[in-house]
Amino acid sequence: MRCTMAKPKTDPNYKVIAENRRARYDYAIEDDLECGIILQGSEVKSLRENGANIAESYASVENGELWLINGYIPPYEQAKTWGHEERRRRKLLVSRKQLARLWSDTQRKGYTLVPLVLYFNHKGVAKLKIGIAKGKKTEDKRATEAKRDWQRQKQRLLKHHG
Repeated sequence: MRCTMAKPKTDPNYKVIAENRRARYDYAIEDDLECGIILQGSEVKSLRENGANIAESYASVENGELWLINGYIPPYEQAKTWGHEERRRRKLLVSRKQLARLWSDTQRKGYTLVPLVLYFNHKGVAKLKIGIAKGKKTEDKRATEAKRDWQRQKQRLLKHHG
């Protein structure tokens, strides 16, 4: 009986479109949540081709709905007449229970909803991962940076002396 290691299958549908790297530096992420996002046809084509930017965007609960505000999706050149607005508000899809929890976290506890990653999942559907976060103060950012530097230095020492 032969036992062979199966190679991990790379899924052709899974693709990270945009990542908000600054979010983990500026915010202390308490929890994260995967949301669906309502897009127009030209937006989906543009995401598959060009990418997007969610660095300056944020999410907000308004009138019982969750919205992505100020997310940038570049225009799709072939959709001249039926294109889309680049920075329009896009509705995010979550369950009612999750929406109620997000609303209470933002209103009562003072959390912020920060987009972390925009990606196509394994089925090829666009998803957005949102972080429920609190803003870091300057000294917290310095501590995070010092910890990261120490980890790097420790790895170098282990590599050379080790």
